[in-house]
Amino acid sequence: MSRAETSSLRITGVTLVTGAGQADAPTSVLVRDGKIAAFGAQAEADSADRVIDAAGCLLSPGFVDLYCNLREPGNNQKGNIASETLAAAKGGFTTVCAAPDSSPVNDSSAVTHLIREVAAARGAVRVLPLGAATRGLEGDLLSDMAGLTAAGCVAFSNGQVSMRSARILRRCMAYARTFGYTLMLQPNNRALAADGFAHDGLVTARLGLLGIPEVAETTAVMELLLLAEETGVRLHLSQLSTARAVAMVAEAQSRGVAVSADVAMHQLVFTEQALAGFDSRFHVIPPLRSESDRQGLLAGVRDGVIGAIVSQHQPHDPAAKRAPLGETSPGLSAIESVLSLGLELVRDGEIRLPELIRALTAGPSQILGQSVGELRIGDVADLCVFDPNASWRATDAHILSVGKHVPRPGAIMTGVVRHTLCQGRVAWTGTY
Repeated sequence: MSRAETSSLRITGVTLVTGAGQADAPTSVLVRDGKIAAFGAQAEADSADRVIDAAGCLLSPGFVDLYCNLREPGNNQKGNIASETLAAAKGGFTTVCAAPDSSPVNDSSAVTHLIREVAAARGAVRVLPLGAATRGLEGDLLSDMAGLTAAGCVAFSNGQVSMRSARILRRCMAYARTFGYTLMLQPNNRALAADGFAHDGLVTARLGLLGIPEVAETTAVMELLLLAEETGVRLHLSQLSTARAVAMVAEAQSRGVAVSADVAMHQLVFTEQALAGFDSRFHVIPPLRSESDRQGLLAGVRDGVIGAIVSQHQPHDPAAKRAPLGETSPGLSAIESVLSLGLELVRDGEIRLPELIRALTAGPSQILGQSVGELRIGDVADLCVFDPNASWRATDAHILSVGKHVPRPGAIMTGVVRHTLCQGRVAWTGTY
């Protein structure tokens, strides 16, 4: 691991890959003063303070995560900005959006300033705070979005909590539209979801678990889309889990509604069958659903209806995952496994590598309106150098996050991030 500062750095032997495609041959990249300065022969001809030989590796833009729980401010029992951003750097991420459900909730400029100050002092990668759309994330009174934006929030989320009523939701959208803010909302009908914690399907019926029906998501999606169309707000639907929701988003996009969407990586890889053994790691919200839903989500990524893949990283202390399934805390410690899980999909022919890279880089960058996620001379050097053929074992010793409840504990995972550069600074260097 390293956070060394150098004014110039040359990376040799890498094959460039972006959402647009993969280069035909290895090349060199020169980074100077935090920006991409040259490629190819020019990069080789210019001097550099440090040279990294990355033969056999791919070089992509640094990954951008639209939803990551950093657990700070908080009691640090589940993690903090230092631990979780280092885990993000190990996973190839150079930008993470900090979820607003910290403790206290990020619903004031004071909390936003604290997050930014701690991230600047101890964060391994760029941290972009998401402000709470409502005070205390209670879904009732609107937060001071103007003050939060001035403090540094890039968009507004209500975490995993829906608004208390359509009237409040409409008011929130109208306010955000007036000032040009983006709302990033997870579609969930409170009444229909009730106390459920798994997909209402074959597995819940067999195991006697409390289910969350597909309609809890789709009715919420329809309401959000109709109100977004009326108000004209920039709406981003976070962490979709159903194929029908993808189809609804595609139809709205075709009509010109300003809506985008993302999906958590684990929704693309796993289904409700992961809970068959009462495995509390896979207690996630929204729940893992059917194989047909998984295929619909993959299709959404392939055709661009779903513009981003997120980690939905939620680190917990061990005790939070050791209770009976329904009493455990939802969420996976996922950010270090996103690339490897994505490469599984590539290997199995379910997605192409450029489509994966697009959904981890340019797609989320465009949703945020940020100028990251590309490989162009003059751009900020947010870079991920990874070996798609190397492997690592997902053991506690290799997991940097405080949360050790990873998707495939103990498994050999393919795809190793060798170097992560954030603004030209080496945020992570790893070997196994």
